[in-house]
Amino acid sequence: MDRKVGFIFLALFILFGVCLCGCTEKPAETPDAVTAPEATEAPVVNENPTYIVGIDGEYPPYSFINKNGEPEGFDVESVKWIADDMGFNVKIQAIAWDGIIPALQAGKIDMVYSGMTITDERKEVVNFSKAYWKVNQSVATHDDTGLTMEDFNAGKGKVGAQRGTTGGFWVEENLVNKSIITPDMLITYDNFPLVATDLQNKRIDFAIYDRPPMLDAIEGKPLHIIGEIDTGEEYGIAIRKTDTTLLETMNEGLDHLMASSKWDELKQKYEME
Repeated sequence: MDRKVGFIFLALFILFGVCLCGCTEKPAETPDAVTAPEATEAPVVNENPTYIVGIDGEYPPYSFINKNGEPEGFDVESVKWIADDMGFNVKIQAIAWDGIIPALQAGKIDMVYSGMTITDERKEVVNFSKAYWKVNQSVATHDDTGLTMEDFNAGKGKVGAQRGTTGGFWVEENLVNKSIITPDMLITYDNFPLVATDLQNKRIDFAIYDRPPMLDAIEGKPLHIIGEIDTGEEYGIAIRKTDTTLLETMNEGLDHLMASSKWDELKQKYEME
């Protein structure tokens, strides 16, 4: 082959290759990864806590279930006022009195706010708020019996009491344990209305109970109070020993309530004095 011709062919081949290189598409650049916006946490809603309040549903004027099936009473309105004042909610739950402290210990309720007397025995298993009320035990009998407090103290008849109450405890300690009456002469009941009914029907001779609810229970019946026992009892709110913050909250709430006009309003409404 002629060298000149070969050189021309070589030049053309190189030129053709260069053109091909120029026509080669540049690989598309991978777009930068799109960074997803950081997830924002949902705002924390500070919902007010709800506490379950155990009450005796048949303990007027402190706590009772009214004819509409709703909780009512001095203690019920008190705890609702404190809840509004201190920023929490409450659910009221009626529980049999002799099982109310076990219910508290088991976590079924968060407090007992229902005219519960502060005693050393109860303080062994629960904490109590500061005292908010003082009461004595009262003794009632039927109008027809003519029985007196002297007869009661002498053990001249059967005594009815609500199970788990300080009235029943007083009779055990001061009459049964001192052999003034025999154990079978103390008759205990699930609630005090049953006691009042048996007293009215003369199945028992005496009934013992806190004075304010006694007055309510015997109203309109042929029963009357024959005397009081100066027990000097103080009511407090029972709370689990582990719930120290709740205890502080309720003590502060009681301070606010008792310093407010609502306190006098409640005492007047429920004829506490």
